[in-house]
Amino acid sequence: MLRLLFLSTPVGPLGSGLGGGVELTLYNLAEEMQRRGHEVVVVAPSHSLLSGINLVKITGNLQIPAQTQTRDVPISLPENGVLANMWEYAHTVQTQYDLIVNFAFDWLPFYLTRFFSTPIAHFISMGSMSLALDHIMNQVAETHPGTIGVYTRSQAETFAFADTCEILSSAVDLSLYQFCAQPDNCLAWVGRIAPEKALEDGVAAAVATGIPLKIWGKIQDEDYWQSILSNYPGASLEYCGFLSTEALGASLGRCRALLMTPRWIEAFGNVAIEAMACGVPVISYARGGPTEIIRQGETGFLVPPDQVSGLVTAIESLDQIDRCNCRLQAEREYSLEALGDRFESWFDKIIKKD
Repeated sequence: MLRLLFLSTPVGPLGSGLGGGVELTLYNLAEEMQRRGHEVVVVAPSHSLLSGINLVKITGNLQIPAQTQTRDVPISLPENGVLANMWEYAHTVQTQYDLIVNFAFDWLPFYLTRFFSTPIAHFISMGSMSLALDHIMNQVAETHPGTIGVYTRSQAETFAFADTCEILSSAVDLSLYQFCAQPDNCLAWVGRIAPEKALEDGVAAAVATGIPLKIWGKIQDEDYWQSILSNYPGASLEYCGFLSTEALGASLGRCRALLMTPRWIEAFGNVAIEAMACGVPVISYARGGPTEIIRQGETGFLVPPDQVSGLVTAIESLDQIDRCNCRLQAEREYSLEALGDRFESWFDKIIKKD
């Protein structure tokens, strides 16, 4: 049995959606590790929600998300920052654990690695975002080889230390997503509503095809969201809010396809496998993680990045997709058992090397 201390993202409470896909990854991994008999404790910002898993809530000011800043932004540590407070707690209790697992995409945990006696596994949830963070991560890759994990090869290749990364993929609890063979005539878009996700391209494609678009996700940039509504006043859009995993799984399956329109290198795209688990094909720009998930013409379509016309053509070709293939791929490649095997093997290697 391993004693594992998970340190969450500092950009928002767990369950808020502010952390993006890494929130789901953390919860799924904690659940699976606990099911295997390991002791798991999660450290997260105040007001976090996490059922069935021991949770330590830490107070403090939230960290600014890396994706909202420029590449040359200096390191920023807010007064009474929750990130610093979380890691101070971890340092105090570290001897009670075999391994600390960092889910924070931030400079401080990497810098602090050298001051911990308990080994730290760093799971990186995004591609390269800032020069300062890249530099400190590269140092950790050199001084603590094998301790950095990522979702996909595409994500790893945004870093200079790509060849040292452990490729771990992602997973969903398949029991929470019900297969739907006969969808309604609507499309889906799921994600943080922020410029790097390019929701406007999904809206444009939906308008061009005349198919209503349902939108799920946290509105991270209100001005951006309002600009979309202003630019497409007649669009058939339904904003469905940010839902729990169970509620999303119950609704997403009723859609004909999921549109993914990232402007950046998407590290993975958990929403892609959530959709597939419901039998929903995925139409995505061929950029980042989705290129390693979607099977062209079988479980979805990859189209040239930033080309709305490609999205439209793919939507018009959806009848070619057998929705059963989407669910089968999710079952074979993205189950919690498969995720647990990959992470457990990685954890064992780090602990034995230490």
